[in-house]
Amino acid sequence: MTSALPPSFDLIVIGGGSGGVRAARFAAQRGARVAVVESGPMGGTCVNVGCVPKKMYSFAAQHGEDMALARGYGWRVPDGIALDWAHLKRVRAAEISRLNGIYEGLMSGAKVERIAGHASLTPQAGEHHTVQVALTAGGTRALQARHVLIATGGRPRMPQLPGIELAVSSDDMFDLPVFPKRLLVVGGGYIACEMASIFNGMGAETHLIYRGEQPLKAFDDEVARFVTHEMRGHHIQLHLSAVPKALTRLDDGSVRLTTADGRSFDGDTVLMAIGREANTAGLNLEAAGVATRDSGQVQVNERFETSVTGIYALGDVVGRMELTPVALAEAMALVDQLYGPAPGKAARQMNYDNIPTAVFTHPAIGTVGLTEAQARDRHAAIEVYRTDYKPLRHALSGSASRELIKLIVDAQSQRVVGAHMVGQDAGEIIQGMAVAIQAGATKAQFDQTIGIHPTSAEEFVTLREVSRR
Repeated sequence: MTSALPPSFDLIVIGGGSGGVRAARFAAQRGARVAVVESGPMGGTCVNVGCVPKKMYSFAAQHGEDMALARGYGWRVPDGIALDWAHLKRVRAAEISRLNGIYEGLMSGAKVERIAGHASLTPQAGEHHTVQVALTAGGTRALQARHVLIATGGRPRMPQLPGIELAVSSDDMFDLPVFPKRLLVVGGGYIACEMASIFNGMGAETHLIYRGEQPLKAFDDEVARFVTHEMRGHHIQLHLSAVPKALTRLDDGSVRLTTADGRSFDGDTVLMAIGREANTAGLNLEAAGVATRDSGQVQVNERFETSVTGIYALGDVVGRMELTPVALAEAMALVDQLYGPAPGKAARQMNYDNIPTAVFTHPAIGTVGLTEAQARDRHAAIEVYRTDYKPLRHALSGSASRELIKLIVDAQSQRVVGAHMVGQDAGEIIQGMAVAIQAGATKAQFDQTIGIHPTSAEEFVTLREVSRR
């Protein structure tokens, strides 16, 4: 059976975040007729409640810490410096609004039709797909296309606990009505540790409450231990092996969190940062025949194809690597697959090896390639080079904070297969290391590279002694 009329669009993108916008824009540049359906502000998690505002608040926290440390360098910093929370929220909101406008402009500039509303899939009745949109302005609209892309991202996962309505998610942290004097952060992943570091740096008494024995367990073990030590040095109070049991409101308006082993913690705000889940509510995936994993993420193959021909998914909603640059790269690979590469260019293929990432704890983490445990599993023998040191910036500051540099080398080929850093600007430095590792640089080539002195980055090219094999 075929549709009587050609579809309105070649591609309907559900979701106006990083991956969806990139796919829509470049598909339109290839000549496709494209629509983007988004119920909220454009830019998705990254722009609105993720990477961008998080980094802004990380800068705010760092400025506060730097002012305190500046006394060691002779600056007369008055006592009683305090954050103007209302001002920070106001300027952040203005900047995010500006970015929302830029994303809208990208769509209009590419001649992509922007539709405000909530999309849902319908079972396929012909060769084309139909997407029903509950329009934000009221009413509904039915769209048809040859291809549909699900790029709806993720959302914070909230546990089923008594009193959970008293907690907030990471989405809420950027616009809290009142800055919390006491903050309880539940979780041990990168979002939990980032938020703990940021709000601690901005002046909150911060407690990190985690059911496991080691936060940041997805990262290199040594890096995770080092960062945990530094977080404690920054006066974040860590409470491990603490399984949340319930939340209750106290008479003074604060919230008490109790744990399974009988401990209790009181705070003005309780942040639940225990992970994220696919944002697929209301998409009608099951009725449309789109298969999902037990975790709720959309199931796709290496070509981003779902179980329904002509329906694709990418980005956080599929849960491969939940990073904005990964969603952007996946979008470009899909566009090349559907509409061909740009003139003179080869079709892009998605490669998930050696993807760098940063965690904006204080100090920050930068990492690319294999962890030490992964390298031990994949290579017959490895060499580990590492150093930790007090950085020059703290020579006069009075801070006891230290930094960590680590290289992991395949002993047989001498290729550097992992680079890790804990320290200020770690993300900026690791980006350069990622180029070297992607290019297959060997330890000898690192050794032959002249360092920039005095910097922390030069430590990557001055490591000479093997720490362990």
